[in-house]
Amino acid sequence: MPAMNWNWKRLAMAAAMAVAAQGAAAAVPLPALGANPAEVSVSGLSAGGFMAVQLHVAYSATFKRGAGVVAGGPYYCAEGSVLNATGRCMTHASSIPVSTLVSTTNSWAASGAIDPVSNLTGSKVYLFSGTSDNTVKQPVMDDLKTYYQSFVPAANTVYKNNLGAGHAMVTDDYGAACATTASPYINNCGFDLAGEILKHLYGPLNARNNGTLGGSFTEFNQGEFSGGSGMAATGWLYTPAACAAGSGNSCRVHVVLHGCKQNYTDVGDQYVKKTGYNRWADTNNIVLVYPQTSTAATNSCWDWWGYGSVNYAKKSGPQMAAVKAMVDRLTGGGGGSALPAPTGVGTSGATSSSMVIGWTAVAGASGYNVYRGGSKVNASPVAGTSYTDTGLAPSTSYSWTVTGLTAANVEGAMSTAATGTTTGGSGGGTCFTASNYAHTVAGRAYALWGLTYAYGSGQSMGLWNIYVTTTLKQTGPNYYVIGSC
Repeated sequence: MPAMNWNWKRLAMAAAMAVAAQGAAAAVPLPALGANPAEVSVSGLSAGGFMAVQLHVAYSATFKRGAGVVAGGPYYCAEGSVLNATGRCMTHASSIPVSTLVSTTNSWAASGAIDPVSNLTGSKVYLFSGTSDNTVKQPVMDDLKTYYQSFVPAANTVYKNNLGAGHAMVTDDYGAACATTASPYINNCGFDLAGEILKHLYGPLNARNNGTLGGSFTEFNQGEFSGGSGMAATGWLYTPAACAAGSGNSCRVHVVLHGCKQNYTDVGDQYVKKTGYNRWADTNNIVLVYPQTSTAATNSCWDWWGYGSVNYAKKSGPQMAAVKAMVDRLTGGGGGSALPAPTGVGTSGATSSSMVIGWTAVAGASGYNVYRGGSKVNASPVAGTSYTDTGLAPSTSYSWTVTGLTAANVEGAMSTAATGTTTGGSGGGTCFTASNYAHTVAGRAYALWGLTYAYGSGQSMGLWNIYVTTTLKQTGPNYYVIGSC
């Protein structure tokens, strides 16, 4: 992962967004290929490696085959802190609390914020760390192996950590010298890492195609899935000839995630076409989807520390839900694509302990899931277009999102959030009035990009300094909202 510059360049962002909008107009919709939903996997490098872990763990019912992780780290390693991300999760300057991250994983799975961890026992994991990688150091990957030991059988895990590679995706015939750490972050180490990942995840494969590929590359419209969220307007798809629309469910899907400073704008088609995946996909009926971040994202990185959403590692994280919806489209087949996000989501009927959430019906949906603060609140699918969420604290603001469900119980895209505040009641919680800086020191809030956010609710409190004063009300364990008692 290249050195990170946290300062936003607003004019550059605006220009990049304008270019992206033009690209979206020329791109085609992602096709519904009817690929096999039981044969889905993911891999990634660096920020893409952290994102691959997030997708594998949070959507374990989708990424059943497993994950390949190159220079990544444990699930939720950063715990929402950029300081953790650039410190313990990259340089291992301090220890990573693996047991705490395992506990968080189990807790979120129990609440429905991520899929049940039992799904992970049937998946496979391939881990790679170069001995010359000083960007995401090997102790971080060692901790990732330890993390996975709580969920994935040891026999299903491979850890390759004896090759002198720098911080890069490794190939056997393309890129810089093996120990290099420099753009485009693709190194020729005489080792076919893409092939080894795919062979471990899928078992024995046909020999790769070293000649002219028989499939096709497609630039597709990502905007219908992401709505921005640090993602580019378009992504890339490689479809083997045997996997064209209507070919049935004989094809697999593998999601390939680039690292920081590796999207199409940064390095052109090198990550899409030169990392070695396509020649294996061509002869083994593997559809490859290459989602892309935008240059508006911090260093073109995937969100693995919370720069775009406090729910970045959960199923409700915007980038997470976008990639999941792409997979659902590819595996949807003749019955159609993944369901679109519900619209018209709003709140009403507030009491001191409940709120009614309503939305517009989605065509093809057999039910809906409702999420509060990223955690699913309904025990079974909601049949109608409203839901009453109960057990809330008085005088407290909350945020809800909604997804549609197919008849096969596959979730569609996540809606935009709707907020609402419960009415007053007795016992209004404990309040703390202090500077935004003091709130972060006390653990009631966290800072990101010079702004302050309340823990739990994620509400923006303004600038992170000693001059801005905010009153926070604690409404639950480690859950704070802006308000008064």
